[in-house]
Amino acid sequence: MPGTRDHARADAPPQDSPDPVSDVVRWAAFSCVLVPVTLLICGQSFGGAAGTAAGLVALTCTCRALLRQAERSAARALAEQTLPHRGRHGRTGAGAHRGGRHPGGAAPVD
Repeated sequence: MPGTRDHARADAPPQDSPDPVSDVVRWAAFSCVLVPVTLLICGQSFGGAAGTAAGLVALTCTCRALLRQAERSAARALAEQTLPHRGRHGRTGAGAHRGGRHPGGAAPVD
């Protein structure tokens, strides 16, 4: 019957991936396999296909490391923005360590 599919609804919002970096790395790994196989099918030598695969693997690893570093930097910047401002000298509270007068006990201690 038309219109009775439960797995795909037109009014449902698209699901975002919880880890987009992993999705990118998965597709890159897929291409690291697909490209050399395609080269072999098209008549490229095994050495050329292996060299291409090695280059793609190196590029994928470098991109993954850069994406993870950017992700950490963005998380750190977001965390710094959400922290409350701690004042001029970075101390909290107006307690005894702020250099103010202390109540009572003005006599020197022996």
